[in-house]
Amino acid sequence: MDVWIYILAAVALWAGLAAQLSGLRRAWRDPFKRALCAVIFLAGGCFALGAPPTIAWINRVTGIPNGAAPVTYGTVTAFSASSLALVIKWRGGDPERVRRVSRSWLSAYSLIIVLEVTLFVVGSAPTERRTDFDTYYAGTPFILEMILLYLIAHFAAAATTMTLCWRWTGQTTGGTRRALKLFALGWLFNVAYGAFKLTAICARWTGRDWDGLSTQLAPLLVAVGSALVAAGYVVPVLGPWSSSVFTLVRLRPLFRLLVDPADRRHTVSLSWRSLADVELQLTKRTTAIRDGLSRLTSHLDEDVRTRAYSRALADGASVAAADLIGSAAMVAVAAGACSSSFDPHAADALRVSNGTARGRFWWISLGAEQADLIRLSRAVRTPVVRAIVRAQAEPGGERNGHDGGGRALPVHPLRRLPGWFSR
Repeated sequence: MDVWIYILAAVALWAGLAAQLSGLRRAWRDPFKRALCAVIFLAGGCFALGAPPTIAWINRVTGIPNGAAPVTYGTVTAFSASSLALVIKWRGGDPERVRRVSRSWLSAYSLIIVLEVTLFVVGSAPTERRTDFDTYYAGTPFILEMILLYLIAHFAAAATTMTLCWRWTGQTTGGTRRALKLFALGWLFNVAYGAFKLTAICARWTGRDWDGLSTQLAPLLVAVGSALVAAGYVVPVLGPWSSSVFTLVRLRPLFRLLVDPADRRHTVSLSWRSLADVELQLTKRTTAIRDGLSRLTSHLDEDVRTRAYSRALADGASVAAADLIGSAAMVAVAAGACSSSFDPHAADALRVSNGTARGRFWWISLGAEQADLIRLSRAVRTPVVRAIVRAQAEPGGERNGHDGGGRALPVHPLRRLPGWFSR
């Protein structure tokens, strides 16, 4: 199998580990989280150690022609045991029973690792084989027993884990169900890996050369299976994480409109360790937006909202969309009034008439849910809002939206948006 397949499999698995690191940092004392990260790390390690260049390096460093064999086999065996124990813990049940079953599996597989190393030491494998070690030594005493012990242990763990995951899918829903289906499919590929390896070894005993099953097909199957297993581990985290990322992006226009990131009075500095924490970044951005909206309440102008609302209706928007655009225009113009880059003549026109805007739009600053903020963020980028802001920024521009003759004032086509709006 080409080296790049080993590399891609290891990268895919360790990318899944990277997605778990922020959660591990917050819940370091959680044994399940630690076990999960250990399993993903071991899975990536299996492929990193199984790559022919790595095998050659280990053989050279240890000075043993096939010294990489017990190292790789031991890592795969540890991964199999850890995965099975993790699924048992995830399945839940009586805590004492779960702890007892998990420990029994881990103890049994620890003994298997010791036996694998012992058999390798007792046996003789003087010829270095980087890709076909299993089939080349299929008839060598003690080395054959080590190979069979490793394959049978891996096959048993894969089949048991696959069965547990498949049975559990009928009792769950949502992201957990999807994750379990990926687990079951991934471990099915691992079962096939063990089956093809054993088939190639049995073929050697009968004088047939089916080494391709072991050296080409089996590694490809386990690579795909491990990638699916890694995806199953990541799905429960990646779903909420990706949703938070999209929300963070959608809120950006409103955040840039209301908050200057360099203004330390209205933003909270986070440590460099928090830069990868999307949830914390989202909380910071949402809080800054709500604070920014609160600062605008004394500048909200009902007339601006009415003009934008009417224009949006004239452009074919629905009543609900027009109302949102009107609110967005009112916020955008009020933000301009608080910005040093906004024309002071336009700022003189802003007012709250008898508290109407403050009362009608209290939700903008105090009661806005995240979904409301996302819709408002999208609305501030609409053409109607841009036009209202441009017109308001004109010296002597719109006051009530009309000139003395009652005609609508045109928007100057070459007038640039204020700096705070064009970021």
